[in-house]
Amino acid sequence: MPGEFDQHRPMLFALAYRMLGSASDAEDIVQEAWLRWERTNNVERPRSWLASVVSNLCIDQLKSARSRREQYVGPWLPEPLVIDQSPLADEKTELAESVSMAFLVLLESLSPLERAVFLLREVFDYDYAELAQILGRSEESCRQLLSRARSYLKDKRPRFETNEQEQQQIVGRFLQAAMSGDLKGLESLLAQNAVALSDGGGKRHAARVPVIGAAKIAKFVLGIARVNTEELEYRFGRVNHQPALLLYSKGEPYSVQMFSIENGKIARIHSVLNPDKLRAIPSL
Repeated sequence: MPGEFDQHRPMLFALAYRMLGSASDAEDIVQEAWLRWERTNNVERPRSWLASVVSNLCIDQLKSARSRREQYVGPWLPEPLVIDQSPLADEKTELAESVSMAFLVLLESLSPLERAVFLLREVFDYDYAELAQILGRSEESCRQLLSRARSYLKDKRPRFETNEQEQQQIVGRFLQAAMSGDLKGLESLLAQNAVALSDGGGKRHAARVPVIGAAKIAKFVLGIARVNTEELEYRFGRVNHQPALLLYSKGEPYSVQMFSIENGKIARIHSVLNPDKLRAIPSL
């Protein structure tokens, strides 16, 4: 049944990546689902059966990873993904927000079960009867889990803007101001309550606490630019459906900075420097 499994593979990866925030772990989960599929005969509803396998594997992994996350050095951010070069390349445009870095970070605040119910219902459009079967819970329990997730996300959900040309211009001005040491120019591009999160995982120099506020972020960016001794090349791109700066050292990914832009201002910057999380980023 490999052909039938392959029909569902992109959806399974999409679910696992959103659950785990890791492309490499998502691939491992999908591979395990395939092995179980190969050992099983006469599956009546393949899409739901496979979603059940992947969802529950992800839930188990998230539970076991909780203690490791608590010991992680600095903020933990999901692995960045160049969507156009991933299994998510053919996803519908309306699903773009649900794979943005800002939204994946927000999902981290939900319990594994809440996250699974929310994604299966809101992103992948399973009904409550299917949710109950997939997760082995009652329909009422699934409704309650979804209600809690929606309630939590309601006022925190980031605004997702899709004007790519305007976004790239703003990121371009940000880079120019950073390279020229223009403190006021940087501040003018940032929302007053902007937040910058950096994930170095203890393997590369990065802020270990969030940097909050336009003035502090601008000073932080210029401080990093002054002390960085790496010879870096810059590329503009789109990562997780957000405008991004990709920094390379000797042709290999060094860091990825993703920008959330709201009302013409940079509201959030997510910077991933941990080399273990840059494996899905192509080399030059």
